Amino acid sequence: MTEKNNQHATRLPGGTTGIFRPDTKYKVFFFSMMTFGLAYGLYKGVFDNYLAEIVSMSAFDKGVSEFFRELPGLALVFILAALYTMSAEKIYKIGALFSLMGMVMHAVVPVNRVLVILPILIFSLGEHMQLGMRNTLSLEYSTEGRGGSALGIQNAVYQMGTLAGYLIVILIFAVFDSTLGLFRSVFWLSAGVIFLGFLSCLGMSGNSETDKAKRRFYFRKKYKKYYMLELFYGARKQIFFTFGPYVLVLFYGANAMVISMLFAVSSICCFFASPAVGRIIDRFGYRIVMITDTLILVIVCFFYGFAHHIFPMQTAFVICCVNYVLDSVISLASMASNVYVQDLSENDDEVRATISTGVSVNHFITILIALFGGWIWKTLGIETLFILSAVLGLCNSAYAATVTGRRARGNQRAGGLGA
Repeated sequence: MTEKNNQHATRLPGGTTGIFRPDTKYKVFFFSMMTFGLAYGLYKGVFDNYLAEIVSMSAFDKGVSEFFRELPGLALVFILAALYTMSAEKIYKIGALFSLMGMVMHAVVPVNRVLVILPILIFSLGEHMQLGMRNTLSLEYSTEGRGGSALGIQNAVYQMGTLAGYLIVILIFAVFDSTLGLFRSVFWLSAGVIFLGFLSCLGMSGNSETDKAKRRFYFRKKYKKYYMLELFYGARKQIFFTFGPYVLVLFYGANAMVISMLFAVSSICCFFASPAVGRIIDRFGYRIVMITDTLILVIVCFFYGFAHHIFPMQTAFVICCVNYVLDSVISLASMASNVYVQDLSENDDEVRATISTGVSVNHFITILIALFGGWIWKTLGIETLFILSAVLGLCNSAYAATVTGRRARGNQRAGGLGA
């Protein structure tokens, strides 16, 4: 891996020491991420209510739409194979263009449960292309031994953007009635913000070229535990990401303003928690974090699935909202697996290839969960759906316990961990 000395560390706002090399375009990168976060906050703040109120999608329909939304994640390893000669910065920019195209389509396609799948697919393609590159660039721009902190700050910056988007949605829906025209106006606003973000990331002139002699399909034996952890995490994540808000919309009747308020609170909590989680990973190691977060998940899943059996509906709704926020916070622990990859890797190219492959491995199971999750809800109830999430979380913790602890390293990498 490219040597990164502590003497290159720079100090970030807010007294955070740190962790990024000044010879990189990390400031431009962060500005673009905040912009894309704002656009995503606008989009996500209205998306579930748009599908439920305007498109009239049932829980089963939502699962089907999520199947197509997650397809680009599964196909990511093949997409990036075709773009293998490009730098991470260029792929990040291409992802922005696809996101822009998808958002514009959201604003113009007719309201139809079939037709809305196409803009969902296109926007998701851009989102997933950028997802792998965000983590990769954060690690490449970081100084030696500060990968967890770098990812934590990256997440915090993105959460700032999404928070702003949610707050704007809250203001819009507090003033205007929920109509098709209002939803489309939010989509147009999000598209404009994405365009601004694309213009800003044009200033990312880095050329983190990969070794053209290496295979882009980076399946290696030493990463087998990482791939398995991604499978477990992808399955449990998908249940909450897809059906968590939809439970609140369909089962408890939450409107777009309430959902955006929930997302805003979640973003605030994640903004403050993300750097802390990164520091915890650096301090205590990724293994402890991997085990702990999914143990907490069991409690979250229990209350999300059974609160309405124990408490009055209004109280159960509040409890589910609290647990949704808690799930968002503990999901930050997924950064630990990226640090695990960095510890195992021999160079930056290997980190990039492995994380991108991990995204596709992750989505192999998420598309199945998305497709069958709606059916499980419809036929067996939300209780069974969240019991499944809890069981997957326990499997994740049990497997994470087998991950070998971090080896002590000197001033340069001594070869990483044994898988």
